[in-house]
Amino acid sequence: MKKYVAIVGGSEATSEELAAAREAGRWLASQGVVVVTGGLGGVMAAASEGAQSQGGTSIGLLPGDSRDDGNQHLTLSLPTGLGEMRNGLVVRSADVVLSIGGSWGTLCEIALAARTNVPVIMLNGWELPTSGVTRVDTLVAALDSVRVLLGMPAEEVKE
Repeated sequence: MKKYVAIVGGSEATSEELAAAREAGRWLASQGVVVVTGGLGGVMAAASEGAQSQGGTSIGLLPGDSRDDGNQHLTLSLPTGLGEMRNGLVVRSADVVLSIGGSWGTLCEIALAARTNVPVIMLNGWELPTSGVTRVDTLVAALDSVRVLLGMPAEEVKE
């Protein structure tokens, strides 16, 4: 059964955050992991672009009513009509949440994940004194943490 990782982060992001999201999406797709995002721009689009570059699957759970609102790199664009409430769907559809950077919506997703025992890895994110949330400072460490949480043997990790 495929694993699902939600990559969450702001619609507005730094160039470093976008590069990290793109690389995370690329690496996850190369491992056969489905990438789930909120489907819009910024970190979400960069993660989807990375997954697309490897022929992977990226699912966007959109806040509005139109598939046309999704970024151009999505494999599946699913309008929820729920606005920010779709953050709960993003989190609950994932085996692990990888948070890159952050906005208020990202903080909401982190809180929902921590509350529902979905493991969270944060890269350049919020400082939270919460159990179940791991903050890392490099993308390599973040992806290695995702690999461990997904139960992927070390020999499956491609350089």
